[in-house]
Amino acid sequence: MLLSLISLDDREIIIVTDAVRQWCCEKKLDIDSIEGHRAITVAVDLIQTNIGRDGLFAELSRQLDHS
Repeated sequence: MLLSLISLDDREIIIVTDAVRQWCCEKKLDIDSIEGHRAITVAVDLIQTNIGRDGLFAELSRQLDHS
């Protein structure tokens, strides 16, 4: 999990962790669960596409809720 964050700068790490925490909270999941780890991986992939803070949570939810 942490290895996927290495490629990000500090601002991107905060954006990813905020979005994943929000998603996990809404789904009542622990960030350290399998689903939480998967959310981090998806969020890192998304942030690397320059999706930005505003669209990250919505796209993260869309991808994880339809998988």
